[in-house]
Amino acid sequence: MKSIGVLGGTFDPIHNGHLTVADEVMHRLGLDEVVFVPAGHPWLNKTGPVSAAEHRVEMVRLAIANKPRFSISNLEIDELPSNTVDTITELSAELPPEDELLLIISWDTLATLSKWWESWRLINLCRLVAVPRPGSSSPDLRLLDKIIPGLSRRVILLDKPLINISATEIRQMVARGQDISQLVPEAVARYIKEQGLYRVGDGG
Repeated sequence: MKSIGVLGGTFDPIHNGHLTVADEVMHRLGLDEVVFVPAGHPWLNKTGPVSAAEHRVEMVRLAIANKPRFSISNLEIDELPSNTVDTITELSAELPPEDELLLIISWDTLATLSKWWESWRLINLCRLVAVPRPGSSSPDLRLLDKIIPGLSRRVILLDKPLINISATEIRQMVARGQDISQLVPEAVARYIKEQGLYRVGDGG
């Protein structure tokens, strides 16, 4: 039996915070693997247009190239499932029935889980691992249980890592010509520069 973490996101760009979260969850929970799932058309994105999928996928590939227990799934790019329930269903279908998926999300995402399509079904398909974000409050599991019965039994709340890195800020720094080498893997920083991503007037 394998335990596999699933970390979805826009990854525009993937940064050291994403990798730290994946590492921490893997080691804290003894996961065998973490699968990164770049979003196709993130329906809850509030920061404007996202870069082309091929750029975001390639940046994830570069970021995890030397991490054998990290992998990438193009499921949301190639097949465009409409929501997380569909994604987890598809990923589960590719695994032996005894394997377990654990969806890695943030505390604030957990607090709004009831807005997700068929969230009640999602918690039956996988367990959730919720990690903190700067400024976010620990979710009230008793309250969430009233909205999504049984949720608290399917959630693992972690108190770290607390990562203060923002992809939005990284894009803004690139547009201003600032150094991002401490925020993203070296290969990702090089790719952003070579492809001219996030420059003023760049359409992604």
